[in-house]
Amino acid sequence: MRLITIAIHTYDRALKVRELLEIEGINVTLQNVNLESPGVSSGVRIRIPESDLPLALRVLENPEIFNSKISSIVDMQVSPHSVIVPTDFSAHSLKAAMIAARIAFTRKVDMTLIHSYIDPHVSANLQLSDRLTYEIAGATTARKLKEEAAAKLDAFGSSLKEAMKNGEIPVVRFNKVVVEGVPEDAIVDFTKGRAPYIVVMGTRSIKDKEKDMVGSVTAEVLDKCRFSVLTIPAEAHIDPSYKPHNILFFSNLDQEDILAMDALYRFFPDSNARVTILHVPPRHRYTDKAAGKAATALSDYCSRTFDQYSFENIPLSPKLAINELEKLQAERSFDLIVVPNRRKNAFTRIFNPGIAHRLLFHADLPMLVIPV
Repeated sequence: MRLITIAIHTYDRALKVRELLEIEGINVTLQNVNLESPGVSSGVRIRIPESDLPLALRVLENPEIFNSKISSIVDMQVSPHSVIVPTDFSAHSLKAAMIAARIAFTRKVDMTLIHSYIDPHVSANLQLSDRLTYEIAGATTARKLKEEAAAKLDAFGSSLKEAMKNGEIPVVRFNKVVVEGVPEDAIVDFTKGRAPYIVVMGTRSIKDKEKDMVGSVTAEVLDKCRFSVLTIPAEAHIDPSYKPHNILFFSNLDQEDILAMDALYRFFPDSNARVTILHVPPRHRYTDKAAGKAATALSDYCSRTFDQYSFENIPLSPKLAINELEKLQAERSFDLIVVPNRRKNAFTRIFNPGIAHRLLFHADLPMLVIPV
């Protein structure tokens, strides 16, 4: 086994480094630099097996992440503009968190893991009166629920740390937050005032989502959140670097499309993507000829402004026929769908859901929903 020197420190500092590395399973040998006169302290050489060098570098460059003495179970000091990742501890949540880590690393921001729980005692005791009875037993139950959620979130964070140690994802700082409330409302409320860079959510496969088309947490967040949301389906194939190369952009042929395209370009400025602009204009606004002119003008403007991308526009039925979308996907193999999303009131969302809401249940593709 070949040993290499990774650093030279004072004796006290070398002991701390050795402790940190040995926690991660790395064998460490300390050696006095001055071998001829070991009584003269001139520094301590820290030596490790050559095969452990990549892991050792990740640990030493990010001690605040890998040192369990520093990491708390739940850290409420959430950085602004972080990448927020709601999690239910499922496999698809872990996949979304790993994608979020790559985005956070690229944009040089922190990541925040959030989990919400519902206290059944409180919800069961809500009364239509001016008094709310809250028993001591209920307080104990609530505390236990929060502690259990925190422990699960800590284990989820440990899985991410393991992926960072193994080099599967880049090393990024992340916070862990547990809140009480209905998941979709808790997530939306948490984003308010924090201005996250983006919200990344894992979703189940189409066959599983069809069982829960009403009341989907992700669908509700897409409809209510005023920040961009990236959904990652459980069965979607994701590029390890997550730079989409073939993007489907839904357009209404209005000025909000330019704002959404600018947001997309800022998220992925160096992906050299091909963007297919799919325009679905309301029939009362455009004739087919006028729609064609507007689409051409939009693609020409985007080509001049967002020069890393190439653009093409094609029309689609205003009713968004799903079989048309499936045919288009079979021909072009998109790796990201982008939808500019207008906020609707609750009544409209029920009877006329937006494109993003409908696509969530009919496409196993990553989808970036940008509020406009």
